[in-house]
Parts: sequence; structure tokens; C-alpha cells
Amino acid sequence: MEFTAIDYSIFALLLVLSSAIGLFYALSGDRQRTVQEFLLANRTMSFLPVALSLLATFQSAVAILGVPAEIYRFGTQYWFLGCSYLLGLLIPAHIFIPVFYRLRITSTYEYLELRFNKTVRILGTVTFIFQMVIYMGVVLYAPALALNAVTGFDLWSAVLTMGLVCTLYTTLGGLKAVIWTDVFQTLVMLAGQLAVIVVGAQRVGGMAHVWRLAQQEGRISGIDLDPDPFQRHTFWTLAVGGVFMMLSLYGVNQAQVQRYLSARSEREAKLSCYAVFPCQQLVLCLSCLTGLVMFAYDQQHPLAPSGRPGFSDQLVLYFVMDVLKDLPGLPGLFVACLFSGSLSTISSAFNSLATVTMEDLVRPHYPGLSEPRATLLSKLLALGYGLLCLGMAYVSSMLGPVLQGAAVGLLAGLAMAFWVGIGSLLRSSGAAGGTPPPNGTVLPPDGNLTTLLATTLLAPTSAPPRGLQKFYSLSYMWYSAHNSTTVVLVGLLVSLLTGPTPAADVDPRTIYPVLPRLLCCLPPKCRRGLCCGGDSPDQDAGPRHTEAKSNGVANSLGPPRWPGEEEGQGYIRREGAPTCALQETSF
Repeated sequence: MEFTAIDYSIFALLLVLSSAIGLFYALSGDRQRTVQEFLLANRTMSFLPVALSLLATFQSAVAILGVPAEIYRFGTQYWFLGCSYLLGLLIPAHIFIPVFYRLRITSTYEYLELRFNKTVRILGTVTFIFQMVIYMGVVLYAPALALNAVTGFDLWSAVLTMGLVCTLYTTLGGLKAVIWTDVFQTLVMLAGQLAVIVVGAQRVGGMAHVWRLAQQEGRISGIDLDPDPFQRHTFWTLAVGGVFMMLSLYGVNQAQVQRYLSARSEREAKLSCYAVFPCQQLVLCLSCLTGLVMFAYDQQHPLAPSGRPGFSDQLVLYFVMDVLKDLPGLPGLFVACLFSGSLSTISSAFNSLATVTMEDLVRPHYPGLSEPRATLLSKLLALGYGLLCLGMAYVSSMLGPVLQGAAVGLLAGLAMAFWVGIGSLLRSSGAAGGTPPPNGTVLPPDGNLTTLLATTLLAPTSAPPRGLQKFYSLSYMWYSAHNSTTVVLVGLLVSLLTGPTPAADVDPRTIYPVLPRLLCCLPPKCRRGLCCGGDSPDQDAGPRHTEAKSNGVANSLGPPRWPGEEEGQGYIRREGAPTCALQETSF
């Protein structure tokens, strides 16, 4: 299982073209001379490249390796995750994007200061930086580790090459280069997966035969309506828990919101969210079909016992190298597909980390920073995070198994997240050391980062967990829902105990009237109740503009429009009305 010269050439071509895109945008246009151009692509992007970049950002090598292995081992139940994509993208398009876009923010965490205070903003920023720094090291290291185990491809050469190339084009070309390399890398990912499916299905007698064989062996799953949240994958776990996971990724994550804000208008930003839906479904289908083809191929061409991979993160690579071994170039295409997933994810991490550091931690303390100095500092931050990523990749090599893992509300949510995550990790450590955990789950030895991140080896056994062990067995698909619910409930409780924020102190543009919009057919009296006892949004009350702040600047006429933004999108608030009594108008 070795690479040929053609395979190495295809892999090298991926790196060269990615670097070339970064150099092109470093030497064209305004040459990344302003913070706006470097961090937000000058707000000139159309919806299609933004949509493909949104898709690529979290379509990492972890997913490319993990999802087919999940289908191969446990069947197609995971496919129902696609049911969560509709609400998981409609809600960001119609609730999150309008609020973020009209506020003219650069960092997602600016919203937290506008809505709450600076302390909440800093907490959100620091949490994001901590999470992304760890994540990007793992995303860089894990696929290189799997590739090294299967093909002998030098581990640290792959890590250093990817890290340096990604740092180069992100630092030189800014967000515009990141978005267009994401587009290119998305096409490479689709081509690599499609090649494996076509060739693999042809080797076993066609896709119809693959499906029949999977049905015979019980790999085609029906709808499991078990509501138990401790079952790893059920319809409710995937379809409902998946919505919260999608909201955490496509609703509030800085890497994604930054792409929405790079669109030339709010309409283009919304269209990018719509366009991601079929793309996500296509990617999910390709990953699931890869798993089914891999299963059918293994039934007809089983590997020798000594040749079977020890970890499920190597299953896909063993299959690819075996099925494509007599087709020079195609193994290299799949490896390019694999590393495209890593490049797109970590380049987005570099750019978003530079953005939040600049906007949330640097600018507030140095408001008089000149544009050239701010731009240079943003580039140096991107470079610094790129080098830090290489360091985290080294740290990841020594971590062993890694699992998923308002101010008081945020801290409570983090505490719950760490409680569940660390509890699961400790329970898993016993298994990794040879002592089965109480629920019988057997995890792989240290170093299997990709498998653990993709949660492909958490197969339940007959011994049911009890007490806290049961709590630690909560399906990873419910983590986002569990933690966000904790944040909301604790935040509401503290607000009730300490008293609500006066309506006059709340920027009305930070509130989206969800319930009045959803229940617009109710009588006005009922809608007033939904607005905390105030007037409903549709009542005439002689609109009067109130002063609102945007990026620290008072604006008595509501939020200013960006170039290309349609009229009729502003919010005004009537004097004396509660904060949810918002009304659309045109300026």
C-alpha cells in the first residue's frame, strides 16, 4: 500500500493550487491593505462561494473518515442526521443572519456586549479561542496519523506541509483566499469520494447489489423512535439533537457567521444558507454510500486477519488503498480529498481566531489603532495562530483519546459541558487501559483521535450503566441541546433573582421577535402577552426612533445599511414599549 509518483503529484498539486489562490488575492484588488478586506473579504462575496465555504468549514477529514466507518460498523441510522439540516439552516437564515447582519458586527461576540455587557463578550471570546486552538491541532494531526498508519506516508512531513501551506494562504490572502480555496477544496472532496464510490461499487457488482447485500446483513436501518437520550443514535437523537448541533455550527460559530457577513447583502447571506442545504445532503449521502460500498466490498474481498485495521479511523483508508491500488492517481485523489477537509477547517480557524482576537481583545484597548497597523496586526495574528496550530498538533500526538466535549449562564453551560465530557473521558480511560467501563463500552488504545472525535467506536453492550455513569452515557448528539438549555435556564433564573434589565438599556436590534412572528394569527391580546405585557409589534403607536448604539456610535435613525443592502430591513422601537415590541419599517 504505497503511493506512486502520480499520487504524490496530485497531492502536491492540491497544496500548490491552494497556495496560488492565497498569493493571487495577496497581489490583487486592494492587496489586503485594510482590516475589512482581510477579515471580511470587503463584504463583496456572492452566495455560491460563501455556501461552499460554509460547507467546507466543518466537512473535516474527521467526518470523511468517521462517517463511512460509522455506516460500515452500525448501519445507516446515522443517515437520519439529514433530517436536522432543514431547521438547522432555516433558523440561522431567518433569525440569526438578520440580527448579525444588521448590527454590522465583525465578531459574533460583539453581539454579546450589545445585548448584555463586556464581561459576557470576553467570556465568549476566550471560550471560543480555547476550543478552536485545541480543535485545529487535532484536525491537523488526526488524518496525518491515520494516513501514516495505512500508507507509510511520513507523519510529521504531512503535518508540517499542511500547516505551513494553510498558514501561508490564510495570512497572505485573507478571508477571500480562504473562501475560494474552500470552494476548490470542496470540489476535490466531492471528486475523491465519488471516485471511491464509483470504483468500489463497480468492483462488487453495482450499487443495486451493494444495497441488497446491506439489507440482507441488516445494515439498512429503519426509523428508531426510541426517545431515550442515552441511546447513541435514534431518530430523535439525530433529527432533534442534530438541530441544536447545527445551530451551534451554522448559527453562532464565528467561522460561519464571518462568512455570512462577507456577503454583499443580507439577501446573499440568506441565499448562502439555503444553498448549503442540498450541498449538506449530497455530502452526507456520499459519506453514507461510501460506508455501504466499503461493507459490501469487505464481504466479497475480506482483508486477511493480519491486515485488518486496528482502529475504525483506518477502515476507510485501508478500503481506498485496496480498491484503488491498480488505478494510479486515484489514491492520491482521495488523499487530496482527505487533506482538503483538514485545510478548509484549519484555515477557517486561523481566520476566525485572528478576527475575534483583533476585534474583541485588541481594538477595545487600542481604539486609536491606525488602519495599516490594524491590518498588519491581523495578519500577524493569523500567522501566530498557524504556528500555534503546529504546536497543538504535536500536543495532540501525546493526548491519547479525546472526546467531545449571559455570564452566569455561560459558566454554568461550560461547567455542565466539562462535567459530562470529563466524566465520559474518565470512564473511557478505564476502558483504554484494559478495564471495561460500567456500561461495557470498549474504546481503542491511545492515539485514535479521529475515531473518538467521530464517535464511531461507542457501541453499547448489554450491561446498562447506572447513576452518574448513565449521565455520562448521554448521546453526544444531545450535548449542544443539553448545554444550551443549561445556559438559558440558569441565565433566566439569575435574571429573575436579580431583576430584569431595564427595557431602555437594551438595544432593540439585538432582539428578534420570534413568538409574535410565528403566532401572527393570534388575537392582539394574546400577542401582547407574548411581548411581556407590552404592545404587540403590529399596533400603531406613533413610531419614534430611539437611540441605538452600533459599534459604540450612537445612531438615532436605526442601523445603517451596508452597500447593496435592501431598504425596508431596519428595526425601530416605540418609546415605552418592551424590548420585544419591534416593528419593521423602511428608512
